[in-house]
Amino acid sequence: MKKSAWLPAVIAPVVVAGAVAAPVIANAAADPIAGKDPSAAAVLASVASSRDAQYSGQLAQTSDLGLPELPSGSGGSSLEGDASDVLDLLTASHTARVYVDGVDRQRFQLTQQLAEQDVVRNGSDVWTWDSKERKAVHVTLPAGSDVPQAGTTTPADAAERAIAAITPSTRVSDPTAVRVAGHAAWQVTLTPRSSDTLVGTVRLAVDQQTGLPLRVTVTAAGQQDPAFQVGFTSLDYGAPAARLFDFTPPSGAEVSTQDLSERGGHHGGTGHDGATHRGAEPAVTGSGWDTVVEFPAGTAGRPTADTDATALLDQLTKSVDGGRAVQTSLVSVYLTDDGRVLAGAVPVSALVAAAK
Repeated sequence: MKKSAWLPAVIAPVVVAGAVAAPVIANAAADPIAGKDPSAAAVLASVASSRDAQYSGQLAQTSDLGLPELPSGSGGSSLEGDASDVLDLLTASHTARVYVDGVDRQRFQLTQQLAEQDVVRNGSDVWTWDSKERKAVHVTLPAGSDVPQAGTTTPADAAERAIAAITPSTRVSDPTAVRVAGHAAWQVTLTPRSSDTLVGTVRLAVDQQTGLPLRVTVTAAGQQDPAFQVGFTSLDYGAPAARLFDFTPPSGAEVSTQDLSERGGHHGGTGHDGATHRGAEPAVTGSGWDTVVEFPAGTAGRPTADTDATALLDQLTKSVDGGRAVQTSLVSVYLTDDGRVLAGAVPVSALVAAAK
């Protein structure tokens, strides 16, 4: 990872994953949901049954986090490469094609202006491809590993993270009937009971027939319009063509490989450049919607003399007690003077307090 990417790389996973990894509901029973008036527990439990689903479709992801406008990586800007790419993903709308044949065969295609990023999984083999950089990475996964997406997240990813973080600190609505991408769905709204979180609501729309999450919408506290949303705009069930899960690097591409097969599943992870992220485990304080994650000094690759990184830091953050911080509509990030990074769906003041 380039040093100039360090701050957006911390914000991105918190927004698209952590912000929706909120408490949901306990002991959901796996009851049918296609009938009339299912319980919220049954709707949430049905998501587990969709992991083996076969489908293809198009996703739309939008983010309106209140981040300041920054120059893009084009046109001679000093903000080039990974940093501006991630910021673009956080502040603009994007579409992606997704092909899924169960848990072991998946393809994600994120289309950007004059470029495309792909992640293709076929069993233990994963290929990532960046057409702009003309770089391909081949990773051999250990058993039970998840696959990173090409710069986006899916409704299933977001919904499963939410359902996995079950505590009593959330008010869960009765399901209401909605339609997403032409499919009948049940929508459940999760509302934090905490007044200290930046999250207002999380809405999960789940296919009435299959249990597949079709859309996840997160609003910030006190706002009506979505701060983050990912959902299908088109969706067709059925096994995608097998050829879609075969990948051969184009002629002249730069190819690198990494064999992770001897490592335990879910330990570490692979980024878009194939690098493995290891190191000390982050510390977690608080609970539910007020959870704060603290990354040890050095984890995020804090820049030193990089002028591009310094410019990005100055534009994104403000000076606070003991460091610098940025607060978006959904998540805050605090960079301490001693090199630690704290993040959570809480105000900056809560991060400063947690760091002491």
